[in-house]
Order: sequence, then structure tokens, then C-alpha cells
Amino acid sequence: MSPAPNGGTPAPGGGAPGPNGATLRPMRWWDIAPVMELELRLFPEDAWSTGMYWSELAETHPGGTRHYTVAVTPDGAVAGYAGLMVVAGEGDVQTIAVDDRLQGAGLGAALLTDLIGEAARRGCAELLLEVRVDNPRAQRLYERFGFEPVGIRRGYYQPANVDALVMRLDSPTTDVKTDLKNDLTTDVTTDVKNDVNKDPRHG
Repeated sequence: MSPAPNGGTPAPGGGAPGPNGATLRPMRWWDIAPVMELELRLFPEDAWSTGMYWSELAETHPGGTRHYTVAVTPDGAVAGYAGLMVVAGEGDVQTIAVDDRLQGAGLGAALLTDLIGEAARRGCAELLLEVRVDNPRAQRLYERFGFEPVGIRRGYYQPANVDALVMRLDSPTTDVKTDLKNDLTTDVTTDVKNDVNKDPRHG
């Protein structure tokens, strides 16, 4: 395993540009610590463990089932992260989170755009996600990306026992409209988060 650049958090670079000068790039093992800081703050009731992120990143190798991205600010801080699982031509958004101090700037939309594009590059026929039924604002965001409701998962979000609305995007494409990426500033943090506390690989 190679050492982390500069002995810690790597400097941004080589990724797609995001809002507020942030850079999107693949998540690496040295990002787990700052990601966990955000995870514990943003998801206090159902935060993933460090071990879960290690397991997820272990599947990001070429040919693996996972794709994880971080949004990094110009000063090297992790501002957000997102994960995708792809199995047998079906994609599933694992998680999306944005630093609460930077929400509303479009980072959530940029991360979602990245996942949709990766699902398309991997040949997914569909992309699924779960969103709390009590969050219509996030549902409208996903609808503008082309997601449609397809079902309900009862008591999906624990321990709050909140139902999840399952939404599906058919035939993901890398050609996400620019107006969507630039206009959707509503953040998706805490709205898309799979309950992988029971199964960190979600299948």
C-alpha cells in the first residue's frame, strides 16, 4: 500500500472541477479519517463504521463493484463524498454527503452527477437510490435528474424508523444536462444513505 501524499490528506488535482473550486477525485484510503469526521457529524444515528469504508474501498479496484468519489476543497479538505455499487448491470447509490458548512453550493448535485456518469460507463441499465419519505425537497432534486419513484421500504432508516422511497433512473447517461449540474444547489446529504449497517456490501 502506497503512503498518503504529504503524509496525510492529499492535495486535490486530476479530478473534475466542482462548485466553489472543489475537485472531484477517487476516494483513497487516506480519505477515510476525514470522511469519518463528516460521517459522524452528518449521520449521528446511523453512521457507517471505519471498517465499512475499508470494505467498500476494497471493492474499488479495476473490475470491482464499487466507485467512491470525494469532493476536495482547494486547501485539501474533504468537503463531501459519494459511493456507487454496480452488480450485474444494476447500480445503487450507496451514500452521498456534503459538509454541512458547504451545503447549498451544488456539491451534492456534482457528486450525484459523477455517480450517474460512472453508472453509465459501467453499462448500468438502471440506477436505484433510497430517500426519506419525509424529504420532498430531495425527492424533487432526484426527479429533476430523471429518477422516478418505484416503491417504499418500510422502516428503512433506523433507529428513527422512517420509511424510504425507492427511486430509479433508467438508462443512466454520461450526458447529464449542464443546467441540471449548475442549477441544482439543494444538497442531498442525509437523504441518500443505504442501510448497510446490516450488510456493508449491500448484496
